[in-house]
Amino acid sequence: MIRSVNPATGEELAAFEQPGAAEIDRAVDAAVRAQVRWGDLPVAERARLLTAAARVLRKNVGTYAELITNEMGKPIIEAEAEVEKCAVTCDFYAENAARFLGEESVSTAATESYIAYEPVGVVLALMPWNFPFFQVFRFAAPALASGNAVILKHAENVPQCALAVADVLKEAGAPVGLFQTLLIGPDPVHKLIADPRIAAVTFTGSSRVGSIIGAQAGTEIKKQVLELGGSDPFIVLDDADVDAAIETAIRARNLNAGQSCISAKRFILHSAIADRFTEGFVAGVSKLKIGNPLDRATQIGPMARADLRASIDRQVKASVQEGAKILVGGAPVDGAGFFYQPTVLTNIKPDSTAFREETFGPAAALIRVGSLDEAIDLANRTEYGLGAALWTADIGRAKKIAPRIKSGSLFVNGMVSSDPRLPFGGVKRSGYGRELGVHGMREFTNIRTVWIGPATTPLSNLSE
Repeated sequence: MIRSVNPATGEELAAFEQPGAAEIDRAVDAAVRAQVRWGDLPVAERARLLTAAARVLRKNVGTYAELITNEMGKPIIEAEAEVEKCAVTCDFYAENAARFLGEESVSTAATESYIAYEPVGVVLALMPWNFPFFQVFRFAAPALASGNAVILKHAENVPQCALAVADVLKEAGAPVGLFQTLLIGPDPVHKLIADPRIAAVTFTGSSRVGSIIGAQAGTEIKKQVLELGGSDPFIVLDDADVDAAIETAIRARNLNAGQSCISAKRFILHSAIADRFTEGFVAGVSKLKIGNPLDRATQIGPMARADLRASIDRQVKASVQEGAKILVGGAPVDGAGFFYQPTVLTNIKPDSTAFREETFGPAAALIRVGSLDEAIDLANRTEYGLGAALWTADIGRAKKIAPRIKSGSLFVNGMVSSDPRLPFGGVKRSGYGRELGVHGMREFTNIRTVWIGPATTPLSNLSE
């Protein structure tokens, strides 16, 4: 049984029976049939589906946002912004798909040669709960425009969001079978990955599960994109605009109750500004309003599940035992729901739990450093490499520092976020492959070389 629970109250909202093996098999068959016809359509015609999906999302933004809030606890204003971001992403790919997928002529010894971007087939999408609409659309919009079909296995705690995403595309006019949601647990996933009808896999989630998914897909020699965990550094140098950094840092750590892979988690502060930053940051975090996520004044809603709250509480307590000091917060909120106090920890060492592990909740770790080199060393002293933020008034200095920070993205004087115009992904145990931008659109295509003879100039003796 797949159950939906309201994390603000702990009450069950809905329950769903899981499909059996025969029903899953029929879904994959339908996806294969739909993809063959869909992939043959002109890109411009496929792009119209995304334009229509954007309209559906905007028309029903209130309904979808409330569903997100009730099912995973995100404050309603953030949920509305998530739905709008889905629409923006659909619009972006609708407008740019033909250009991104257009044939590229290359001058060679051939009479004609070019690169074509063709669909791979049916893609299995294993998606997380923390951005239950956007995580799907940021993959699905380019994948569908590229001519692929999608089988969605969403996180088990957001089944109603999973069904709603499928309904968006159905209302937008998606052919039967092109995009399907399967409300299943983890057990059938291995068989789906091994199924020869599944051409590729995309997964967003923890590094631990990502390594399992990657190994399974690798065994089957199937393309995969893994967007995994993060422990993003937020580096504030001695010449930074400290007030702006504080304002951004409060949001960067506490958006979605800190439940984001690209949340700022480790705040690395130059000693020249550390006291000022700490004072302002603690004051700002202390003022954050915790409460009913449907209340438009709420800034911190509940964590999505009880086990997630228990995990962040364990990490905070372990860090304190290792020498950290709590400046604010540091405990669950009494009462119904899975609320946790926004927390700030100082006196963090590199071997501290809050430094070593990904903290997926509203707990910030403050680390003081005496030099730029020390800041960069600590920023890189992690198994993750998703995003990083760097604060300095000297942009030339920032550009010189940028290559030394090992991450999939670097934001200078800003908050790490995803943008449909830019590729998104990580290095090290934060995964590989890219979503969004032109690179994200081409991840699930066969980048095909077409060579047409006869040769106009003598060929090389090399045959490979």
